[in-house]
Amino acid sequence: MFRTTCLAAVTGLGLAAASVIPALALGGTNGPAHGMAMHGAPKYGPAFSHFDYVNVGALQGGEDVRRAVGTFDSLNPFIIQGNPAAGVGLIYDTLTTASADEPFTQYCQLCITMEVPDDRSWVEYELHPEAQWHDGQPITPADVIFSFNALREKGAPFYRFYYRDIAEVEQTGPNKVKFSFGDAQNPELALIIGQLPVLPAHYWESRDFSQPTLEVPLGSGPYKISDVKTGRSITFERVPSYWGRNLPVNIGRNNIATLRFEYFRDPGVSRIALISGELDRMVENSSKAWATEYTDTKPVKDGMLILGEFPEERTAPIQGFVFNLRKPMFQDRRVREAMSLAFDFEWSNKNLFYDAYTRTDSYFDNSDLGSRGLLKDAGEEERAILEKYRGKLPEEVFTAEFVPPSTDGSGARGIRGNLRKAAKLLEEAGWVIKDGVRVNEKTGAAFLFEILLGSQTFERIALPYARNLERLGIEADVRVVDASQYRERTDQFDFDMISGIWGQSESPGNEQRDFWSSDAAKRPGSRNLIGIADPVIDELIELVVSAPDRDSLIQRTRALDRALVWGHYVIPHWHITVDRLAYWDRYGIPEVIPRQGVQTDTWWIDPDKDAAVRAYRGNR
Repeated sequence: MFRTTCLAAVTGLGLAAASVIPALALGGTNGPAHGMAMHGAPKYGPAFSHFDYVNVGALQGGEDVRRAVGTFDSLNPFIIQGNPAAGVGLIYDTLTTASADEPFTQYCQLCITMEVPDDRSWVEYELHPEAQWHDGQPITPADVIFSFNALREKGAPFYRFYYRDIAEVEQTGPNKVKFSFGDAQNPELALIIGQLPVLPAHYWESRDFSQPTLEVPLGSGPYKISDVKTGRSITFERVPSYWGRNLPVNIGRNNIATLRFEYFRDPGVSRIALISGELDRMVENSSKAWATEYTDTKPVKDGMLILGEFPEERTAPIQGFVFNLRKPMFQDRRVREAMSLAFDFEWSNKNLFYDAYTRTDSYFDNSDLGSRGLLKDAGEEERAILEKYRGKLPEEVFTAEFVPPSTDGSGARGIRGNLRKAAKLLEEAGWVIKDGVRVNEKTGAAFLFEILLGSQTFERIALPYARNLERLGIEADVRVVDASQYRERTDQFDFDMISGIWGQSESPGNEQRDFWSSDAAKRPGSRNLIGIADPVIDELIELVVSAPDRDSLIQRTRALDRALVWGHYVIPHWHITVDRLAYWDRYGIPEVIPRQGVQTDTWWIDPDKDAAVRAYRGNR
């Protein structure tokens, strides 16, 4: 079933509120085009030869060994079953690809042109006449149609949700395929359908797409899988005859000939492997490890292992301790607020993170999309949207600025005031102290729950938090499980609390449905881990999806953000505005770092540096 209701009916906005919301006025491509921006015009014109952040003279060749954590048992990353191997997306091309120095612009990859009308009610792609699979067969509109249907019907639930507003897909010419959106006001669809991974119909027709597999699949991208050691490693080789190697979007990218992902059960072991020279590079997410586990090692002191911090301007992800609202104990907002007061970020930042992080106070932090200040000082559209829901949203949305609880960082003494406030909120919610234990005054049940973690890295954050909760009479059991069990339990929403993260883009849209909507809350495998099922949130999401221009998108996203933060659905953690990479000094790196952060697929192996590193490793 496809959405055919108009915006006013979906949101319930009256005339007073609707009058400040602009009519849809995005515009199309004015005929077949090489690319399209979500708002405004693409940065790169029809005759562009390469992205600004690549080195067109990058050398090609060499081998790169990277880490992966956990295990894998499938080479099908598009379904909910199994644990897919790292990097499998490298073997597939998509209809379009995004630039890393624009908020949201797509440029043709498998297509040679894309066309969109002014109302963005459809998008038509003309496929590149040279596009082909690794077996030499051409990529056709039939492959695109098969891919869309397979993903929506048999793929992970995410795809059905993401593509739900697509009413029809059809072949419209010898090499053309058209997606129609019916009456849905979803202007982002014209761009996100270009991200569709195109799969070979002739390969999958004799195989069950809905099942995990370790058979090496057929692809069309710059790499193909050359070796698989189940659960241990996967190796990719660059395809010498790759059809798209000279496309403008690919120039200066995918330079390294062999990529191998080595799997480690524990991040700490992978750091040892990197320092010893068994790995070539890895992203470091632990501030403690960054501050303490590299600096005094010989390779770092000798200048052979580089600790690189690359600036980025991405919207910060929202990370935090996640309440599962499906559990009765967390359904009262006062309980969630009380438990937020027990998390001492300042102490953690000082004692665990070496003051590396900034506290997150928005679902769209580090961007102009996040709500700030009081609603009375917000933009006209944001105010009008939220006023419609007065009485249905927490009163603080209209009267207060959201600021996460803070302390002086001194620990037990510094958090006393917050714990007193938390105790009062818990009592108001019907959780009282009896014999030193927090119990429900009606049922007598003790307040105890489990914090489920998929990595030991977060134990050092969760255990101090559990000790603070213990001072409130709440028992929190911190449990670490392996990657497979963690994924299975989170997919099925079988947890009380986890440490979760949602990546956010500079142009939020359809993915917000999967994150926070009522439909997603009921769908195993969705990203609505919290279990939010609020009609107001649903309507705010739809306003974001249908935003007609950048200014309206900002205003509508801020309204959604304000409703989310005051719901106390997560206990917000922290973020950082650099990418931290530890890497052996064997790479050439472009001078320009785009706003989306370092793009390691633009790196190349420098022969002289590589020889020096190899000699150094051999002499140790």
